[in-house]
Amino acid sequence: MTGSRTSWTVEYGTVDIPEYEPTPLPPPAAVPAERPSAAAARSPITHLRYVAIAGPRYDEAVGFAQGIWGLHRTAADSDVSYFGAVASTEPYLLRVRRAEEARTDLISFGGRSVAAIDELAERLARDGYTVHGEPGESQEPGAGYAMRFFDPDGRIIEVTHGSDTRSARELEPGESVPGRLSHVVVNSENAQRLVGFYCTYLGFRISDFLTERMTFLRCSSDHHSFAVTQTNKTSLNHISFEMRGIDEYMRGAGRLINRGHQQLWGPGRHGPGNNTFAYFADPNNNVVEYTTALDVIEDEDTWIPRVWPETGEYRDQWGTGGLGDDLFALRAAQRSDAGLWVPIPF
Repeated sequence: MTGSRTSWTVEYGTVDIPEYEPTPLPPPAAVPAERPSAAAARSPITHLRYVAIAGPRYDEAVGFAQGIWGLHRTAADSDVSYFGAVASTEPYLLRVRRAEEARTDLISFGGRSVAAIDELAERLARDGYTVHGEPGESQEPGAGYAMRFFDPDGRIIEVTHGSDTRSARELEPGESVPGRLSHVVVNSENAQRLVGFYCTYLGFRISDFLTERMTFLRCSSDHHSFAVTQTNKTSLNHISFEMRGIDEYMRGAGRLINRGHQQLWGPGRHGPGNNTFAYFADPNNNVVEYTTALDVIEDEDTWIPRVWPETGEYRDQWGTGGLGDDLFALRAAQRSDAGLWVPIPF
């Protein structure tokens, strides 16, 4: 049998190669009245420390945090557990408490100094905000000098200086566990008021906007440690943990899926912040995220906040995450936080 083959004509010479056209940056936002470097200099806050959550499925939440999510327990009693990450010197990044109803107990930030905490407490009390007692020695593991107060939405915020540190190590290649706490996002029925509070009293700086719906705030060189979403309820949006890199981020997401935890949205890559995302739900239906490669803002005053649309590549640069219907359905079913304006037992 005689075979045949196609004859190709190859022409050498000048070939027009199409140029790569990146997605253009969205428009800049209005310039803030205060220079970001000045806001950073007066800020009493250094970084995000930990998030404390509570709920009825305590045993399952403990098993999820250490056995599946990849944190490890650093302290505990019968009704509360503290979880750290191997690459973080913080005594813990997550606190889980047994409670009859799911709630956010508090969000904790590092304080610049004892004097900065005292000054913040005095200023808040003078302006009519509720401060829980006098600043003093923290009763939490890790100790330190601490204060707690209600923000305008009624969630408890803690600021601590001088907490103990733990030994830490760098994550190994392929080690698919969180290295540190990345950021926390909250839902608010009055996001503009809440953003104004954190900028005015805590010296946060605006990094970007997602349309008029979401504002990304920084208290360190991370693009955002805190963000506020305008919604019809006041609640926790999600808690995000930083992975070593893209490979470890994907391996971690795969572990969750293989353990039977449905991915709510992802894997994908956000526009604002440029970080990856993979969202899951913990046993009490808190949304938790694996992320990596979040933008770092080296120069406060040269960073330009932008107004990002929620369309196309601006929403998910990779186009791999899907529509996120499961995530948005879970959030739609959630109620406002049961812990608003309610002190925690300790």
